[in-house]
Amino acid sequence: MRTRRAGWLGLVVAIAASATPASAANPTPASAANPAPASTAPCGGDFTAWLAGVKQDAAAAGVSQRAIQAALAGVTYDPTIIARDHAQGVFKQSFEQFSGRMVPPRLARGRQLLAQYGPMFGRIEAQYGVPGAVIVAIWGLETDFGADNGHFPTIRSLATLAYDCRRPDKFRGELIAALQIVDRGDMAPADMRGAWAGEIGQTQFLPSSYLKYAVDYDGNGRRDLIHSVPDVLASTANYLKGYGWQKGQPWGEGSANFQVLLQWNSSQVYTETVAYFAQRLASGQ
Repeated sequence: MRTRRAGWLGLVVAIAASATPASAANPTPASAANPAPASTAPCGGDFTAWLAGVKQDAAAAGVSQRAIQAALAGVTYDPTIIARDHAQGVFKQSFEQFSGRMVPPRLARGRQLLAQYGPMFGRIEAQYGVPGAVIVAIWGLETDFGADNGHFPTIRSLATLAYDCRRPDKFRGELIAALQIVDRGDMAPADMRGAWAGEIGQTQFLPSSYLKYAVDYDGNGRRDLIHSVPDVLASTANYLKGYGWQKGQPWGEGSANFQVLLQWNSSQVYTETVAYFAQRLASGQ
């Protein structure tokens, strides 16, 4: 993500309960953690006037008025999103602590899904080069295999974060990308729910990565990373391929593929845990 999403925004979040999936508790990439340099995107002030500017920018980016109105009509500022953003702390768990808490409860389900979708994983690996075990490990850590994708309205979350003056350039771009997803028919605004920082779907893509890497693998004409497991799995592989995944090569620490996994999430502990989880699945341990 999430980098992809960049997956988890701000500083990595301190994690608590052992059953909590990464959608609620992952180490987050540091790419959006630090205050941004001087912003060029408008922020703050009257929210209605600010939103009118977003609509103008979206139209200039080619988004139809139909999609703009469908997605932004009635959108309001959500102070709870900013509270969550400001409340993030520094992740302090070691690899042993984090992997020991996150991997064992998910191994059995991960093995079951790896077998259930075995033929599909074979096709995905042939096309994108990424083994099923790696995809399943990410899937499990991100959202407990789709059980917890997040419930926050994506458009409202992104509008709030873009309006806030901490990282307006980044989130204004993500907001317009979300409008483009609506415009191309992949998802209705009401269905676009996910993590508080705007990540969408069972492996948590930010809208900009959704636009770039999402795949319509089930062939229904839409890229649906919330409901379609084939789309989720192939899109995750496509993301990793896009960052240089090397087919048939190891993914452990020190390898080129480990560096690719760091593009998914720049937390060393998280990436080590993905690699470890995937190795356990691949080896049948």
